[in-house]
Amino acid sequence: MTSRQTRILLAARPDGAPRLEDFEVTSAPIPEPGAGEVLVRTLYLSLDPYLRGRMGSSASHSSSTPPVALGAVMEGGAVAEVVRSEDPHFGPGDVVSAATGWQEYGVVAATAVRRVDPDEAPVSTALGIRGMPGLTAYGAIREIGRPQRGETVVVAAATGAVGSLAGQMARLAGARVVGIAGGERKAAWLREAGFDVALDHRDPAFETRLAEATPDGIDVYVENVGGRVWQAVWPRLNRHARVPVCGVAAAYSTTSTRVDTDVAGLMSGLVTRSITLRGFVFSDFEHLRPTFEREVADWLRSGAVSHHEDIVDGLANAPAAFLGMLAGEHLGKRLVRVSAGSGS
Repeated sequence: MTSRQTRILLAARPDGAPRLEDFEVTSAPIPEPGAGEVLVRTLYLSLDPYLRGRMGSSASHSSSTPPVALGAVMEGGAVAEVVRSEDPHFGPGDVVSAATGWQEYGVVAATAVRRVDPDEAPVSTALGIRGMPGLTAYGAIREIGRPQRGETVVVAAATGAVGSLAGQMARLAGARVVGIAGGERKAAWLREAGFDVALDHRDPAFETRLAEATPDGIDVYVENVGGRVWQAVWPRLNRHARVPVCGVAAAYSTTSTRVDTDVAGLMSGLVTRSITLRGFVFSDFEHLRPTFEREVADWLRSGAVSHHEDIVDGLANAPAAFLGMLAGEHLGKRLVRVSAGSGS
């Protein structure tokens, strides 16, 4: 094993949309694990929209935790292979998921990693449909949205790792599902995945298309975009509609502090239409993980749900791949393949 590794640091706080110059690719020694720790080699790195908040300097959006320090390794989840273990519960060759960040090797406490079974599904899915995005979708539908047979469910960013599973879960529950995405390529994937209607939010007539697709209104709206999409959805929400909110991508890189929504009007509408609007993070639903993991594994084996991975090779390409993801160029879960291993 080499004695040095590649790492990607946060070099600057973005002013608006992040740029390649906000990251720095460096070389550093591979760390040594201490008692109760494991040294792991990254196989796949997860690129997720929430990381924009971890970079800081967004005028209207902030992460739920402090931003990454300047000069520190950019944060992120990974699937990794244990290289050396100073804990009896893990040994070399074990595959785990851990928050190791944008680097080839990392040392983490054994209590902070989760074992990944390569025999259940490709290990990369532990960062997507079987990981944090999947649990986010599961909580949004099972705990907040709770779609009933015959109801109308609308999902924003419906080809993403969260939206794609949320929409397919609503379909399995018997709901009529409308997916919103950007571009015909993504709309085609939604139709293949069983969505009843696929809408392109870039269509100049998007608002009209949404009204045509939801003649009886909207009962559940899975929100992770905001902006124009939210403005089109809001007046179509039915009485007793449920709106799980797991992100607002339109605000991630804005430089304006102006509030686009009439807050008094929003609150009035929540009252008069008895609408449930609930923000959350995936860890709010950690208690659902055993059921989530079992159901998703069954769905994958039976083909009941589809998922797509958009994989970029090479850690040095992570910054460009991340910027492309924020711009919506990906389909499904975007990952960086950092190295090959027995579990990959």
